[in-house]
Amino acid sequence: MSDVTMEATTILPILKKKLAFLSGGKDRRSGLILTIPLSSDQTSMEELSATLDYLLSIPSEKCKARGFTVIVDGRKSQWNIVKTVVLMLQNVIPAEVSLVCVVKPDEFWDKKVTHFCFWKEKDRLGFEVILVSANKLTRYIEPCQLTDDFGGSLDYDHSDWLNKRLVFEKFTKESTSLLDELSIINESDKTSTVDKDKSADCALLPSFDPETVLQTGHELLSELQQRRFNGSEGGGGGGQGGPAWCPMEEELLAQPQVMKLLDSLREQYTRYQELCRQRNKRTQLDEIHAKVMQVVTWLQGPGSELLKTQQEIGDSIRAAQALQQKHEEIESQHSEWFAVYVELNQQIAALLSAGEEEEVAELKSLQQQLSDVCYRQAAQLEGRQNVLQAAQSFHSTTQELSQQLDGLLGMLCADVAPADGASIQQNLKLLEEKLQTVEAGLTSLRQKGALVLEQMCSQQPWALEDTESPAGEQQDNIQHIQAVMEEMQLRKQRCEDMVDVRRLKMLQMVQLFKCEEDALQSVEWLGELLDALLKTHVRLGDESQETRTMLDKHRKFVDVAQSTYDYGRQLLQATVVLCQSLRCTTRSSGDTLPRLNRVWKQFSVSADERQQRLELALGFHTAAEKVLQQECVDLEPLDEADSLGKTLLDKLTTPVIFPDGTEQYFGTPSDTAAAAEGVRERLLLVEERRLQLQEAGVHRVDEEGGGVLNGQEARLDVIGEELSEKEEQDEEDEEEAGHQDEDLERQTQDC
Repeated sequence: MSDVTMEATTILPILKKKLAFLSGGKDRRSGLILTIPLSSDQTSMEELSATLDYLLSIPSEKCKARGFTVIVDGRKSQWNIVKTVVLMLQNVIPAEVSLVCVVKPDEFWDKKVTHFCFWKEKDRLGFEVILVSANKLTRYIEPCQLTDDFGGSLDYDHSDWLNKRLVFEKFTKESTSLLDELSIINESDKTSTVDKDKSADCALLPSFDPETVLQTGHELLSELQQRRFNGSEGGGGGGQGGPAWCPMEEELLAQPQVMKLLDSLREQYTRYQELCRQRNKRTQLDEIHAKVMQVVTWLQGPGSELLKTQQEIGDSIRAAQALQQKHEEIESQHSEWFAVYVELNQQIAALLSAGEEEEVAELKSLQQQLSDVCYRQAAQLEGRQNVLQAAQSFHSTTQELSQQLDGLLGMLCADVAPADGASIQQNLKLLEEKLQTVEAGLTSLRQKGALVLEQMCSQQPWALEDTESPAGEQQDNIQHIQAVMEEMQLRKQRCEDMVDVRRLKMLQMVQLFKCEEDALQSVEWLGELLDALLKTHVRLGDESQETRTMLDKHRKFVDVAQSTYDYGRQLLQATVVLCQSLRCTTRSSGDTLPRLNRVWKQFSVSADERQQRLELALGFHTAAEKVLQQECVDLEPLDEADSLGKTLLDKLTTPVIFPDGTEQYFGTPSDTAAAAEGVRERLLLVEERRLQLQEAGVHRVDEEGGGVLNGQEARLDVIGEELSEKEEQDEEDEEEAGHQDEDLERQTQDC
């Protein structure tokens, strides 16, 4: 490729106008096709001339020798402009032009052409000029070598071509300048010493970044090689489906130039890198030695002194947190020097791996010294951090356990005044849970205290001359930890003893509430039995057997009530004993006993009345059945049945009078009427039986009658005596029960 005398950047605005271009197509003689697309606007001949000069400077001399085929597209221009352009070609490139194809508009220039025939001027112009329509241009040029403006299939992107030209020229300019600078820098190093070059480091910086220039060259070379692989240098672009042909493909001769520049640039850049590496390595040695000594001096001096003064563990969580914060500040100061250590270690390792240094032994000695000091200091920091974390956890657990013990003690010192047994059970459960929490907290405290002692004992010792003060502080720390654990153990033991006493008291209160609740339940049950007795126990039976069965059930019913009453009195007696043990008064047992006695007296009166009615009904049914079943009956059984029936009817209409003077009837009036109706029916049967006997004349009078009356009177006397004895016995029982109730009430009030 010929030397470029003009750069695209100098006429970039003109090139962007696309006044002329090399599309990459070739004619049948393998000559390049130069296209001049004239527009309807006035074309500047100076700009067109500059464009042609630049485009003709691109192809090689070999390519120029094959000649150019120039396509002047005058379809959108005027005839005089076309003629001017053709004539200008004579002055610009007369020797390179072999054929000029003027693309004319259809049937517009016929008359004008007659005034100027290009073919007659061939000798003067130096090239052949033909007028041709766009559709007939393929007679001279293959369609695959024409762009789509002329019905061809060749792709051409003027912007892409211009961008690639700019890249090529930029790389050529920058690489040439960079090579000159690198050569000067590399050659100057041979005649200079290390000391002189230390102050001339600025001369080592070239004007362009070598990496960027190399990358640009590689990308450009890759593009050129790819074009060469896809196209062909001399045979055109192939058929209709062939790859695109562009002007850069005619620059294949630039590949050796680019490759030569890249090779030279890589060689000089490699030498430059080696020069920089050697200089950097020489300066690194002194810097590394100075930094190593700086790190070692600080760690063994101020850094160690900071750690030696921090041996306490604090006596509370707040003090431990303050010590932790102070330790973090010390760690932060050390971390800056450790970062320097890591960087220095990497630098030393890199120098050692190169294996080119004479000071390898010195570097290894520096590396070993630096590592020993840093690791020893890091171990001290880690040990101190572990001790502080363990101490902080220990103080935190101590504080939590102390709060738990305070809460448990406050609960134990508070008065127990629950509302019922359920709340006592809940308080007792809460008390047990708090005690378990305290036990777990004390176990955790022992574990964390042991961990603190272990961490303190596992710390690496300082030098012998520095061990007096840290050892004394460590002993104080150990004694403090042990004292705290012993104190917490004593507090927990005192609380356990108080919990045992409180547990016994609360269990007794649970039993007390249970007795009171059961006593109230006894009163309710007894009241329900009384209510059932008065409301449902009304019937007296229709015959003696049924009445006898009802009488047996009544006695069992009374036994149940008696058991309920006795159970209530026992429960109330138990509440008295529990109150005396707890030294407290109850809320309900004081009025429970009078209620129990009142209900029991009402029940007793009602039960006695019920039993009397059943016994009277049994005697009435027995006498009536005897009269009705026997054929021969005396007047005495008839009179007895009649008397018992009337007495029973009187009983049914009599209310039960309670000890407080109130009255209560059995059942409803309808129930009483039904029971009385049954008695009256039987009395009617007895009366009918009496009439039957009178009519039959089976009456025995006089002596026998008198004997019967005497027998009835004697029986009534016996019954009266029995009733008197029973009333006396009942009065004695009531008097004895009254004395017992008074004693129980007095004990309850005293309690």
